[in-house]
Amino acid sequence: MSGDGRLLAALFILAGAILVMNDAKAIDPIITDSTSKSTVTTNGDITTTVKSPPPSAISPSLSGGNGADQCTIGVSGAVQTQILGISMGSTVRDMNCERLKNSKTLYDMGMKVAAVSVLCQDVRVFDAMMMAGTPCPYNGIIGADARIAWDNDPENKPGAEEEEKDDGSNAILGGLGASALGLLLLL
Repeated sequence: MSGDGRLLAALFILAGAILVMNDAKAIDPIITDSTSKSTVTTNGDITTTVKSPPPSAISPSLSGGNGADQCTIGVSGAVQTQILGISMGSTVRDMNCERLKNSKTLYDMGMKVAAVSVLCQDVRVFDAMMMAGTPCPYNGIIGADARIAWDNDPENKPGAEEEEKDDGSNAILGGLGASALGLLLLL
């Protein structure tokens, strides 16, 4: 026999041995019998007592007109204890927003000097205009003459008197703070 014939014969013998071994395993099955029996008995009482609903103070959602073009800001808050819950809210006027809208309206009506005068009521705009060399109008006077008029009357410049203007927001915040302090004392 040649070398290839011997290799082929060896492969046939090996394949036959593998088949015989697999048949021997299939002939002898393993059988396991097992039996178990268990009993579970549970005795118990379940009692649920609801003494109070969960606390739920919900602060109101405030918006300035549901998307309308208004110059208001919504402020709201809520505090809840086991006994008492309080929620409140209010709106606060945005004066800068009103100034911008008034200025735009005046400009759209062709009153450009009046529109600039409204914007110049803000200290930041007034200072920017002075630094740019285009001073804010003074009683109808514009340009370099307005600068001279402002220099002669510094008391009327915006921001000359730093007074705190009460727009009601301090009262609202004070009321909210007092309410929160009172509720914390209840805890």
